[in-house]
Amino acid sequence: MPLSEQEQRLLDEMERSLYHGDGDFAASVGRVRGRISYGAVVGGILLAVAGIGVVILGVLAHNWFIGALGFAAMFAGVLIAIGVRSHRAPAGFPAGAAGRSTGFMDRLAQRWERRRQS
Repeated sequence: MPLSEQEQRLLDEMERSLYHGDGDFAASVGRVRGRISYGAVVGGILLAVAGIGVVILGVLAHNWFIGALGFAAMFAGVLIAIGVRSHRAPAGFPAGAAGRSTGFMDRLAQRWERRRQS
């Protein structure tokens, strides 16, 4: 069932408001996640386990600096394992710009346009 004119205008207005008000969120919604890198998962887990070992070594040595380094290694390992990347805008979408990404929102708009035409 196609959208009415009023519903389509409301949807377009909400989309413009989203891009204008929170461009970073809109960019992240439009981003397509890649496949899981098992090498990164294994490497991250190994780094996290090594970090736990260094934390324990720091506690046993009564050295807070060694413990802090171990915690940093553990934290970095978890971030690598779950695939968290630095927050950058996708290619073709300048950071903070109120433009359109070529991801999810464009595909959604194209689907609605095809529905309206049929």
